[in-house]
Amino acid sequence: PRPVRANAAAATKLASVGPTEPAPVSLAAPVASPAAADSVLRATPAARAAARLACIALAGVPGTGPKGRIQRNDVAAYLQGQSAPTPVLLGPAIWLPQRGPLHVSHRKGHGIPLVLFHGFTADSQSWAPLEKALGIDQPLIRIDLPGHGRSPRRQLRSFADLARMMVEAFDDAIRAHDQVHLLGHSLGGAIAIADIRPRNVASVSLIAPAGFGPEIDAAALTGITRATRAESLAPWLRRLTATPEGISDDYVRAAMKLRADPVLRAAQADMAEVLFPDGVQPFDLRPAIGRIECPTAMIWGRHDHILPHRHSLAPAGDFAIHLLSAAGHVPQIECPDRVARILARHLAGAMAGK
Repeated sequence: PRPVRANAAAATKLASVGPTEPAPVSLAAPVASPAAADSVLRATPAARAAARLACIALAGVPGTGPKGRIQRNDVAAYLQGQSAPTPVLLGPAIWLPQRGPLHVSHRKGHGIPLVLFHGFTADSQSWAPLEKALGIDQPLIRIDLPGHGRSPRRQLRSFADLARMMVEAFDDAIRAHDQVHLLGHSLGGAIAIADIRPRNVASVSLIAPAGFGPEIDAAALTGITRATRAESLAPWLRRLTATPEGISDDYVRAAMKLRADPVLRAAQADMAEVLFPDGVQPFDLRPAIGRIECPTAMIWGRHDHILPHRHSLAPAGDFAIHLLSAAGHVPQIECPDRVARILARHLAGAMAGK
């Protein structure tokens, strides 16, 4: 079995199902040295590691294993049942998976809706500059990734797990529409081509999609998920744009407010380890884009520090490539008007003659 890591992300391994809205668990449990109390108890190594991480004594945890042996899930269940009216996080946060559908939001308009899949550590609000540039007539359907925005936290075992969850949300969200256009950024771009429904998708647009090569700026992902204050978040956010000046201090402070919850940061850190183990992209979507039959376009900043724009040349297939000068990993934020013009032409061309 995989050992429990001694950091915030490891805490996701404590349970497979949690309550609808679990409260953050206080790590200030009044047990200074649980080892002595635990030494005569029957418990799995994973349960002991989880108890040490949470600073609790196993003596108070009911065991459900053979002969009352305490399992890792028993520790998770015990933590869920603890009452913490005013939780205080004094160490790594523990998070538990949540039930419920992924969050979907809509903007009304005219014509075929554009479905939006955002990238890792972002949320549906990150599309705001591009939404404005597209104009109010373009209908939109936004889907928040698990553990992002207003979607529940989910435990993932692989990229395939994530793709399945997003496809389920996608199918539900477009049920009332015969066709939709699909736009994905970064990790959202990878999801957009992982399981395409040709009968539903009129066109695919990808902004700096993941999955076309192993390289990724893993240090930036780690830095963003671990940052606990604006000062430590700023250098990593500024890796997202072509130049550091592309991210203002006000933007950093606003982003940190959205990332103030240590439970959210812990869940996303664990998600990063599953999706990008050892700082690489293990999933290869180059064959997938070659199977797409609808019109497809790729937009990439020439100064992308997160995913190199040379990845756009890796897959085989018939699709357009737009390389943007003076743009980094988030051209929809850096130059939304330019991206909107490309998208408008692509969407109109996809529908020509239909």
